[in-house]
Amino acid sequence: MNTDRLPQSLRRLLAVFHVDFRPVGRPSTSGLLFAIVVAIVGSLLADYLLVRLGVKVFPSTRGFVHFQFSDYAKLTIIGVVIACIGWPIVAKVSSRPRWLFALAAVVVTLVLFLPDLWIWHQGSPAKAVFVLMWMHVAIALVTYYSLVLLAPVRRPRRH
Repeated sequence: MNTDRLPQSLRRLLAVFHVDFRPVGRPSTSGLLFAIVVAIVGSLLADYLLVRLGVKVFPSTRGFVHFQFSDYAKLTIIGVVIACIGWPIVAKVSSRPRWLFALAAVVVTLVLFLPDLWIWHQGSPAKAVFVLMWMHVAIALVTYYSLVLLAPVRRPRRH
């Protein structure tokens, strides 16, 4: 995509975020598929361990509805799959895909704190919401590192 036709202000904004449509490569399909599996399994394991730790540290959170595996697993899987779809897209639009993907992971994680804060505002226990927020952080870290390490952006091979 040629950005020359875009307004100067938009071109400057895109440049700040390294959205320059000059990809340096792409993740391999096999690496991406493997990274998706690792990200899902790793995120679910991190969720499970954080819930166990949260209930141990904050016994009053035992039985909290959002600590049920069926409750957090479906949302975790959906979020991880969306992030995994985003990784090759970021690789296509940026010459610094790891940087842009890290920034996106931070922004999305902060946005995902909003529903947690909402349920706290609606009366959910603060300690339980604190654990949920850490679950978001863990999922972001597991997913980011699974993708960038197991499905790195590589220059295409010349035949």
